[in-house]
Amino acid sequence: MLPSLLAVAAHPDDESLLAGGVLAQHHAAGARTAVVTATWAPDSRRAPELTAALSVLGAGSPRLLGYNDARNPEAAPGQPRLVDAPLDEAVGRLVTHIRDFRPDIVVTHDAVGQLTGHPDHVRTHQITLLAVEAAGLAHLHPEAGAPWQASALYAATHPESGVGLLRPLLEGVGKSVLAVPDSYVTTSVDVTPWADVKWRAILAHRSEVARERSLPGMLARIIEGDRAQIIRTEYFTRLIPGPAKGDPAELTI
Repeated sequence: MLPSLLAVAAHPDDESLLAGGVLAQHHAAGARTAVVTATWAPDSRRAPELTAALSVLGAGSPRLLGYNDARNPEAAPGQPRLVDAPLDEAVGRLVTHIRDFRPDIVVTHDAVGQLTGHPDHVRTHQITLLAVEAAGLAHLHPEAGAPWQASALYAATHPESGVGLLRPLLEGVGKSVLAVPDSYVTTSVDVTPWADVKWRAILAHRSEVARERSLPGMLARIIEGDRAQIIRTEYFTRLIPGPAKGDPAELTI
């Protein structure tokens, strides 16, 4: 059986775009999977879409930290933006979910903010790094439950050689393409067997599919062959305890 997997994503739809394939892969193998989403409130318009996407992926019910989006104040009205929230508070909220779910592996955004450099992606990366370590230390956030130490933390990323057709899509709508050097990637996963499941999970985020400048919307408007090429490989960097290219643990993400 593959190890249990917790994905920590900034927004609804990030989980499907960045790690939908490995989430589906682990679920199909009988492993426990779950997703924590840092922004948008449980009563927001995107919450039902997230519920539908996680159902497709087999990743349980939404786990929401409840912060506001840096660029969309309707995400969680009255709540602080994720980028403005006290760091220790946000870490503590995530520690609670890590200790509750007790994952073997945690996956989150990379340090550059996942191609486009969205500030919520960057902040989620920072919070997850701290929370994975804090979750294993009994003296930190004792109110969040019994300590739990995940065996590995991976950052979902995009190497220069793997950007491919994403570059013209993103640049065509004026977005950045912040790919990382190929040497930064320790793990690439061919998710072709689960690509249909991943695509159905992306489509579940209907409001994003309807937007022309969102990645789900752009993917929905290109030919099937190009879309398949874009979503069939997921790239990761092992941050804890690595990175160590060739480490056998790569094979079990």
